[in-house]
Amino acid sequence: MKTGIIGLPQVGKTSLFKILTRAHLDAHAMHSRDAHVGIARVPDERLDKLSALYHPKKTTHATVEYVDVAAIGQEALKELAYAERLREVDSLIHVLRAFEDPAIPHVGEIDPLKSAGNVEADLIVSDMVQIDKRMERLEKDLKRSKTSDLVREHELLLQCKAQLESERPIRELDWSADDRKRLRGFAFLSQKPILYVVNIGESSELGKDLDAAVAGNNLAELASRRNSGATAICGKVEAELAEMSDEEAAEFLGSYGLTESGLARLIRKTYELLGLISFFTVGEDECRAWTVPRGVRAQEAAGAIHSDLEKHFIRAETIHWDQLLDAGSEAAARSKGTLRLEGKEYVVQDGDVMHIRHSG
Repeated sequence: MKTGIIGLPQVGKTSLFKILTRAHLDAHAMHSRDAHVGIARVPDERLDKLSALYHPKKTTHATVEYVDVAAIGQEALKELAYAERLREVDSLIHVLRAFEDPAIPHVGEIDPLKSAGNVEADLIVSDMVQIDKRMERLEKDLKRSKTSDLVREHELLLQCKAQLESERPIRELDWSADDRKRLRGFAFLSQKPILYVVNIGESSELGKDLDAAVAGNNLAELASRRNSGATAICGKVEAELAEMSDEEAAEFLGSYGLTESGLARLIRKTYELLGLISFFTVGEDECRAWTVPRGVRAQEAAGAIHSDLEKHFIRAETIHWDQLLDAGSEAAARSKGTLRLEGKEYVVQDGDVMHIRHSG
């Protein structure tokens, strides 16, 4: 799954990308209009604890792919390559500047809510242009042949257009799975789930300031809308943390009254926004987190490991991660009755540990 990082100039967008993905970008790359692509590991204390129980040869965390594009705006969105890059991603992170720093210039007043609205307006205009072009062709096709597929597409595009004309993004509309499938090819920018990330300045009470940043910048209502969310980071502190060992980072975070980095929260929020969960497979060779959509059934989840497991699925030996830790071993969990067999219709829960029984 890909998440695009967007934002206005001088908000800390590319710096955040570098910290998230540990990418090394030279000065030219930092200021080019080329997109940067990188992978971030999803922090998961549950997997770490399972690995401590099994001592495997390898521990594999889930990952999220991030795409950093140049500063956004109407002119940028008119560039075919730029718009196509954004259409390829599954969700958006919009970095909003809330920090004061005379060394980093900013045009006009620093106002995260206004910036969020301006960029949303740009996305809406881009989608309107796309809809108008398609509607022109579609209406000609309907005159020649009024098929049910064309009629439904026309109805959906009219709904989208009405939404955009009311200055609201398409992501707030509630679609059936079939309708989402019909619209997928358009890859509307304002339809993509969005996570607002408020980049605040360093302070002596950073923990409290991070907790208050969303509401304090009047973003709570925006973040509460359908397919939207918000969190806060301090880019300056995160850059320092990225250079530290785990022990040093824990001590540094503790000095601010924090138990985890802002990046850990951000990555988890990205995961949630995409509607994803993790289940685990464990053993002496490897403990691993697997990424699946929320609501997936056991047989489909087996396919995330290997297509043959889905094809030849019989049962899933299942236990929640904390129950396994409490039991101390699979044998002990089995004797307690907490390790159970589930069929192909079982809905996988976030944090399940699964062993797939199959006939292959």
